[in-house]
This record gives sequence, C-alpha cells and structure tokens, in this order.
Amino acid sequence: MTKKDQLLCPHCGLPVKQYRNPFPTVDIIIRMENGGIVLIKRKNPPYGWALPGGFVDYGESLEEAAVREAREETSLHVTLRGQLGAYSDPARDPRMHTISVVFIADGHGIPGAADDAAALAVFRPDSLPEYLAFDHKHILQDYLDSCEQEG
Repeated sequence: MTKKDQLLCPHCGLPVKQYRNPFPTVDIIIRMENGGIVLIKRKNPPYGWALPGGFVDYGESLEEAAVREAREETSLHVTLRGQLGAYSDPARDPRMHTISVVFIADGHGIPGAADDAAALAVFRPDSLPEYLAFDHKHILQDYLDSCEQEG
C-alpha cells in the first residue's frame, strides 16, 4: 500500500488499519392495492428486474432508507409494514459484499420509474419475471412462502 492509499489518523498522523466491511442496503417489497408487487428494471449494471432498493446513507436509519429509496425509484409513498429478513450472502451482489434488510410496504400513488429505474411494472405474484437481479428471486420466494403460512 502506498502512502497515498493509506488512511491516516487525523490526531496523530499514523496509519490506521483499514477494514473491509459489507455495505448496508435495503430492498422493499412494495404491495399495491390490486395485489401486485412493484419491480423496477435497472438502468445500471447489474441489469434486470429487481426490487426497489439501494444503499443506506450515513446517518440514516434502515427505515428512512427504505422509504427514500422507494420514493426515488418508484415515485410512490410507502407505508412500511415490517421486515421480511436480512440477506447477507457475500455473492448476492456481483459488485461488492452487501447486506440487505428487506422491508414489506404498501404503496400509495401512481407508480413511475425514476432515478436508477429504467422502467417499472407491477407484477402479480404468480407472474413474476423469470430472471431477477441479485438474489431477489429468492427474497420474493421467501415473501410468498410467508404469505402462504399466514393465510
């Protein structure tokens, strides 16, 4: 590591050990009144259909990040109903190691693709796209399984 690449302590000027940690993210399963689930078609790699979501900003709670990302990517206001779970497979995102907390939310308004979304569609749970980016197929299957157990 060159001196330029080193992180230095602002108090003493000595090199600080750098840790590689996973990045926190959120994904949101947005349910619409008609029973459909909102998916976005990603504008950036990795391409494909995906749940709306993204990185948690510094100083932001997971819940705040979920509401913000939902609004930025789908133009919807959401009411969070709970967490489905946390997903941490180091290979879940081909770009880097992420940990995602997945929220279930009800969507309000007219959905429209925005920000990182090239397109948006509302899918019935029995007609989801075959290919989904990241581990979102697995996440949606967990969600559908949990719905079956409840009902």
